[in-house]
Amino acid sequence: MKVKIKRALQALLVLALAASFFALGMWQLQRAQDMKNTTTVVDHQVYPLTEIASPDGAVAPEAIGKVVATSGHYIANFKAPNQKDGEGKIADWEVALLQNETNTAILVVRGLWSDRFSSPDIVMATNVSITGTLLPHQNDDRAENTSQQLSRLDSSLLTGITDMQLYDGFILEKSESTRDAVVKRPRISAPILTSGVPGFYWQHISYVVIWWLMALLILWLPFYGRRGNRIPL
Repeated sequence: MKVKIKRALQALLVLALAASFFALGMWQLQRAQDMKNTTTVVDHQVYPLTEIASPDGAVAPEAIGKVVATSGHYIANFKAPNQKDGEGKIADWEVALLQNETNTAILVVRGLWSDRFSSPDIVMATNVSITGTLLPHQNDDRAENTSQQLSRLDSSLLTGITDMQLYDGFILEKSESTRDAVVKRPRISAPILTSGVPGFYWQHISYVVIWWLMALLILWLPFYGRRGNRIPL
């Protein structure tokens, strides 16, 4: 009687473990499906810069990729070499430091460096209104950092040349206008941002295979025999 009870308990344990591994596989399969169904998030609303960002902290994750609007005047101009746009094209960009209406400033990508003379009417005293995509600062250098050139798009590189509060990140301009006219020039394409379940689709699929193999192994283990002897339940 005791032997039968022991075998029954062992059988229940094997089935419970196998069911747990199977359930874990189903969970990973669902995550893989969620990843496959992830779609690009497009928010067409234009937010005031001060509404979703501040100069005393990093760009919040939920603010990344939002279209923002601000105004002010450019107080410095830099070359940012070897930058990659949303289409994968590498080129040198024109980056300006825009002083807002308060004593704050933010980096603005105006366009290609080769097109920097396309709007000669804009000088340091010209007030401009801009809209663009808010992006976080870059961490990797693309070139040497000099007084006229930025090694990466990162306002921390400018702390030594200004005492203004600097916003983290930068704005990739979509439009620019003065009191008199809209500034027409080629703009840089923004990267495509997506949201959804973190991870990679095929990584989740591999976990499905692993968990289900574990379930089969647990079910097969009681029947495994060594040297012709079976392990009894």
